[in-house]
Amino acid sequence: MKEEHIGATKIKEKCLALLNDLDPEGLVITKHGKPVARVIPYPRTPQQLIGSLRNHLRLHGDIMSTGVDWDANAKS
Repeated sequence: MKEEHIGATKIKEKCLALLNDLDPEGLVITKHGKPVARVIPYPRTPQQLIGSLRNHLRLHGDIMSTGVDWDANAKS
């Protein structure tokens, strides 16, 4: 993932939206073009991750099938 940089002035304007979209690499905050801080997401427990990808994934086809027809009783 690409490290994202943002100026301190923009942090004040967009703080809540930035925190909602924070990726695992975090966000570097700059002042006058120089890095001054990094915001990283707080580690989540596995229970918090359940359902976190809802509305972000699309399934195509039958996910319970390999797509290959076979007969377990057929002689090879």
